[in-house]
Amino acid sequence: MRLLAVLISAVLLCCQVAQAQVRSYDQMIAAGELKVAVYKDFAPYSFEDAGQPRGVDIELAQALAQALGVKLKLIWAPAGEKLDDDLRDYIWRSSQLHNQQLADLMMRVPYDRDYSQKRNELGELENDHVVMFGPYQNEQWQVAYDRRRLGSVGSVAVFEQHPIGVEVDSVPSFYLTSVFNGMLAARTHHYPGVPQAFAAMKAGEVDAVMAMRGEIDWQVHEANDPQVALAQNAYPNMGKQRWEIGMAVHESNRQLSYAVEEALEALIREGSVQAIYARYGLQYEVPEMYQ
Repeated sequence: MRLLAVLISAVLLCCQVAQAQVRSYDQMIAAGELKVAVYKDFAPYSFEDAGQPRGVDIELAQALAQALGVKLKLIWAPAGEKLDDDLRDYIWRSSQLHNQQLADLMMRVPYDRDYSQKRNELGELENDHVVMFGPYQNEQWQVAYDRRRLGSVGSVAVFEQHPIGVEVDSVPSFYLTSVFNGMLAARTHHYPGVPQAFAAMKAGEVDAVMAMRGEIDWQVHEANDPQVALAQNAYPNMGKQRWEIGMAVHESNRQLSYAVEEALEALIREGSVQAIYARYGLQYEVPEMYQ
C-alpha cells in the first residue's frame, strides 16, 4: 500500500508539472512570444531551407503572432504515429522522453467534429484536453501526371496500365492497393515521401503521383515543367476526400483560440492568407466558416 501511495503521488506530481507548463493567454502576452508547434520537414507547410524556416504554416504563424503583438517562437515537431500522440506531446502533456516544452498553439490539425468528438473504449473523449479551431485551409487528394507518358487521367482505372507513385503507409497507398479488388496494386510504387515519388516520375519510373493537394501543388510549382499536369478525376470508394485544416490549443486556453481566430479571419478577408499560399504555388479556397 505504501508503494502504491508513492506511485500515485509521483503520477500526480508529473501531471502537475506538465499542467504548469500550459501558459495562459495573459502569461503569453506578458512573455511577448507565441510558441507554435509546426511539423518538421513537411514542405510546403513547414521546413528549413538553407537553415531558414519556410512554409505556409511558418508564414501564417508569423502573421498571427504579429497580429497579437508578440514574437514567434517555433517548436519543430517530428510527426508521431498518430495525431493523438502529437496533440498530447505538444499541447497538453509534453514528452518527457524528448524533454520538450509545450506549445501555445499547434498548426495543421484537422478541423473535424467527428475527430474532435472521438471516444475511447471507455466512452471518454480521447482529446478532451484540446480545443481544435480556426480552419485556415481546405485539403483534398490530388493526382499529378506526366503528359509525355500519360495523355489524361479520366479515372484511377488508368493506373492498371500506368505506374503511379505514392508515399509509403499513406492513405493513397492503402487506397490504390485495395480499390477495385486490388487491380491497381501491381502498378502502385512506394517511396519514402512525396518528393521522392516526384523524382521517380521525373526519372520515368512512374507516370503519376498521388498525395495531398498542397504537397502536389508544391512539387508541380518546384518542377516548373509544363508537361506535368493536375488530374481532375474522382476517387470512387475512398470515403472522405476533402477536409479542413485548422489549429489547436489546450482546453484551458480558449482565450488564445478566440484571439487567434479573430486575427485569422482578418488575415483571410484582407487576402494575406491567399498571398502566402500563392508564394508557394498552392491553390487556396476560403474555408466555409469565412465565406
